[in-house]
Amino acid sequence: MTIQAVFFDMGGTIQTFGYTRGLRLAATPGLQQLLSAGIDLHLDNQTLYHLVSDGLARYHQWSLQSLEELSPQRVWRDYILADQPVNFDALDSIAEDLMLYIETEYYHRKMRPEMPAVLESIQEMGLKIGLISNVCSRRQVPVNLDEYGLRHFFSPIVLSSEYGRRKPDPAIFHYAARLADVPTSECLYVGDRIARDIVGAQKAGFRYAVQIRHDFKNGEMDEGAIPDAVIDRMTELLDFIKADRLRASKNERESHEDPRRVSALLFDAGDILYYRPEKGIKFEAFLKELVLDKNNMSPVELETATYQAYRGQINQDQYREAILHAYGVAQPEQLELGRKILAEEDDCVEFFDGVQATLLALKEKGLLLGIVTDTANPIHVKLEWFEQGGFVHVWDSIISSQEIGVRKPDPAIYRAAMRQLGVTSERTVFVGHKASELDGARAVGMRTIAFNYEISAKADYYIQQFPDLLKLPVLVP
Repeated sequence: MTIQAVFFDMGGTIQTFGYTRGLRLAATPGLQQLLSAGIDLHLDNQTLYHLVSDGLARYHQWSLQSLEELSPQRVWRDYILADQPVNFDALDSIAEDLMLYIETEYYHRKMRPEMPAVLESIQEMGLKIGLISNVCSRRQVPVNLDEYGLRHFFSPIVLSSEYGRRKPDPAIFHYAARLADVPTSECLYVGDRIARDIVGAQKAGFRYAVQIRHDFKNGEMDEGAIPDAVIDRMTELLDFIKADRLRASKNERESHEDPRRVSALLFDAGDILYYRPEKGIKFEAFLKELVLDKNNMSPVELETATYQAYRGQINQDQYREAILHAYGVAQPEQLELGRKILAEEDDCVEFFDGVQATLLALKEKGLLLGIVTDTANPIHVKLEWFEQGGFVHVWDSIISSQEIGVRKPDPAIYRAAMRQLGVTSERTVFVGHKASELDGARAVGMRTIAFNYEISAKADYYIQQFPDLLKLPVLVP
């Protein structure tokens, strides 16, 4: 196993950047000109500069805590011009242009001069090259990459402004690895910030997280992890990659692995790794208090909402509201309380005994570990649970029905996992509990293990306790 993909941060990594008060004040007249296309704040340049800077600072602090990335429309509406008498429709129409201007003109940005040669060398090694960047504008990164003549090197380009989550959330790293069809354990990430780049990559299970020093100081604490390497110039990255490939080549020559041996283990998530001991209790009491019969709901509405939510056609909040409507909840205050109760029940998870220790032991055996889950929960929510359980970093792949738009037992969802892990069905085992999902895995050629299973479930192996996985001969080297 070795590096198959190299991902880069943008600001501070591919490019150096910085700003001064004078730079931003000098750029503010251009911001005035953009705003004049339908919005007149009647503010002088200095007042506008402070208004924008204070609003962006408030948004930045909020996003550091929430790890959410809002659209430029929301940032300008809710943080920068929230208290200004403006036409929000007019503002929305220019919000992306305004944010692009801020990201490009309120900073001095410069490409590290060695980047073209370094990227060419990585490409010549046959490695995939991607980018993961925290940025509110959707256009700044492409604009700068075009300016530097580098855009053709990168696929995928993953921006927090498009994905909706920010580093160090491991979900954005998993998303990028899935788009590249590479296991996280075969990815390397290069960034300048420990708290965002190194922490996030390590939580996502990236093979390496390399820090490149950047002189700009933003006044934030920058800690939380130890990089696998620290470099000053990007050319040093090439030596690091070459050393890893040399080690991998030596290990491959010395390895005598049976080509028929299982190399990947895929898990369903709910009712396999965790369960919800209080599922439905509070919600049933809520319906009873409203004098609503839990059995008197609209099955068509509920089925439609579930179909849409589990395929990413509606978000989780919309799904919860649709559930409430299906049960006859209609008043705004009741809907608000109902959404809160559904969220609380959803987040109340407990892990089966031995899950953490077993997963760590399986990882130690050299197995690739993946999740194939039908879910309305965003991946970042499940990863938060896994972090609490102490095994957020073990996953080489997370395939979610919400992200790829298909559910088990559709063969496409299993094949997406195998494609990212680079394995065949003959070398893959699926652990599930529903008869349908086990049948789906078997239909694509996987062997199957049933745990916490339905009576009708058919599998190649059955276990009663999660740690029993370690005793199965199929998983013993």
